[in-house]
Amino acid sequence: MNLSLKNKRAIVCGSTDGIGKEIAIKLSEQNANVTLLARNEKKLNNVLSLLDTSKKQKHDFIVSDFNNPDLLEKKINDYINDGNKPEILINNTGGPPPGKIIEAKKEDFDKYISMHLHCSHILVKALAPFMKKSEFGRIINIISISVKAPIQNLGVSNTIRWGMASWSKTLSFELGKFGITVNNILPGFTLTNRLKSLMKNRSEINKISIKSIENEYKKNIPAERFALPEEIASAVCFLCSREASYINGINLPIDGGYSGSL
Repeated sequence: MNLSLKNKRAIVCGSTDGIGKEIAIKLSEQNANVTLLARNEKKLNNVLSLLDTSKKQKHDFIVSDFNNPDLLEKKINDYINDGNKPEILINNTGGPPPGKIIEAKKEDFDKYISMHLHCSHILVKALAPFMKKSEFGRIINIISISVKAPIQNLGVSNTIRWGMASWSKTLSFELGKFGITVNNILPGFTLTNRLKSLMKNRSEINKISIKSIENEYKKNIPAERFALPEEIASAVCFLCSREASYINGINLPIDGGYSGSL
């Protein structure tokens, strides 16, 4: 099986940490030219130094903040106008903090709808014309296993993730005939700073140890462990390849069997 992405350029959002960082590294190992996109230039430079260049790939980065959609739109349009032609887009950004949905404010929904849905849509609108012209495109959204069933105390996150999944499925209907696939990755409990932060928050609220929370989570996962970010990244690489050209509009759980749904 040939998963090589030689001569393909991929934009990876949220690529300075966790799953996004591992996706960028794995794509570079598959010969892709990688464009990192995040807000911290120092961290971007650090990740840039980790990308594989053994096949003379050319990597770069865009500094932008998903809290500022107008700036993102300007940055991505400037990037394309400079002659760059990305054919792969990995939409990935930090999730909303924990909390009950009944306690959420309108501003909480506005902020994360903008960060996730609006910013992803801006990027797709900018890249889709070139993808259509080249008759090849891969749009992959890193969402959450909560698309299958809401997770308690993640009220805003559950809501936003479902919105992203529906947006993505609708895009897959519209773009499939152009050789563009649109798919969602649904990570389960993955060993990232995000998961550590969620466990710490729950530990402080419920006055129980982080180790107890970790053991409780693992009891509900048939694999009895958390995923590693690189395991999520490996699935992304496959969906980006030509080998996955007839996989379109799916939600792919990577959760060790956690989800009870088929």
